[in-house]
Amino acid sequence: MAHASDLIEQDILGYLKQHEEKDILRFLTCGNVDDGKSTLIGRLLHDSKLIFEDQLAAIKQDSQKFNTTDGEIDLALLVDGLQSEREQGITIDVAYRYFSTEKRKFIIADCPGHEQYTRNMATGASNCDLAIILIDARKGIQTQTRRHSYIISLLGIKNVVVAVNKMDLMDFDESVFNEIKTDYLKLAQSLEIDDIHFVPMSALNGDNVVDRSQQTPWYDGKTFIQLLETIEINRNDDFSGFRMPVQYVNRPNLNFRGFCGTVSAGEIFPGDSITALPSGKESKVKAIVTAEGELDSAISGEAITITLEDEIDISRGDVIVKGDTATVSDSFLAEVVWMEESPLILGKEYLFKVGTKTSYGRVVEIKHRVDVNTMEHIDASSLQLNEVALVAIQLSTPVVFDAYKSTKGTGSLIIIDRMNNVTIAAGMIESAAELDSNINAMPYEARLAEFNREVAVLARKYFPEG
Repeated sequence: MAHASDLIEQDILGYLKQHEEKDILRFLTCGNVDDGKSTLIGRLLHDSKLIFEDQLAAIKQDSQKFNTTDGEIDLALLVDGLQSEREQGITIDVAYRYFSTEKRKFIIADCPGHEQYTRNMATGASNCDLAIILIDARKGIQTQTRRHSYIISLLGIKNVVVAVNKMDLMDFDESVFNEIKTDYLKLAQSLEIDDIHFVPMSALNGDNVVDRSQQTPWYDGKTFIQLLETIEINRNDDFSGFRMPVQYVNRPNLNFRGFCGTVSAGEIFPGDSITALPSGKESKVKAIVTAEGELDSAISGEAITITLEDEIDISRGDVIVKGDTATVSDSFLAEVVWMEESPLILGKEYLFKVGTKTSYGRVVEIKHRVDVNTMEHIDASSLQLNEVALVAIQLSTPVVFDAYKSTKGTGSLIIIDRMNNVTIAAGMIESAAELDSNINAMPYEARLAEFNREVAVLARKYFPEG
């Protein structure tokens, strides 16, 4: 931090330029409840000298108020911001924090460990490049460890750091660490996680978080912060095509028609040949426009407006592609994580959002449900909260998509309850599917019961007083 202070004092523009060009690493912390996720992030910020004095004073005061650590300063309060979190000493919602070192910028998603908040964890993981799996050294691998690891695998996160926490409570026993390491490697064999690192630590006391611990002379690996700063992230940048779902058609006057969206994959240049899907119409890029002016190119993650050389019909929900074509279909297979208290009903009509396209549709078949403890495939006719399954989906209109493993931006979907607009599931598309349009339509009695339920919901909403 001293180097940064000197550079700010001597060359503020140079410091800002250096900061702007740093690589950004998005990571999440997950694992079972009480494994120490929030404490780890608090310790990381504290020992890296990234906490302001007023913040430190506030958490000292709150540590005495809530007394979650027997009078000691509770660094978890840096990220546990909700009143109910502080009272119970747990994380309920996903907490995002930002910090920077001389080598990288970081965005942290601190995710809850309770099973009932698995849906929050899946949401926090959706935009991350790296997962930190915390394991309590006293308890080893638990059900939530398996569930979170499986969801991480589904979401395509290929880089994992396994933090074996609370080693101080096991007298920093090397055999305990090695046993947990062996068990997790067995678990990871079926999850297609490419890169796994292990570090023994005590987040409460700071052992191997920022400073190397004298309690683990048998560990010669990197500390936690050193791993964060140096780990090479596999972001699946080998996708050779280009994808931009159209969010909005900008037509301010007769002389301008621009197609606005965020690039979900690949790179585009003026002059490139493109195809608009699902229509299949072709044209060339005339210009790439932003609020700051025209660009020479645009890459994944940038919000841009594209103008074309030809007047072709493109609407919100269409996808502009280059190179390898995407799939256009009204039916596909997808892995879904169910996020709603009420169960999935086969044949019921839901809203499905793929990219920027929203369409009515139905889950017509559950191919199998996944037992996160054994990874066994189980027959199922419905899904409950936090359950994961491979399902077949039939939509009313075709949508444009890729396999999620190929590109996340056009391979992900959400399922929405059409009555209250609540997101009830998230999914990762595997492939197109040929389905019978009449398969598993809801029986008349079930449709009538669902209709009566929806009428009751609307009646309570618009006539709350009866």
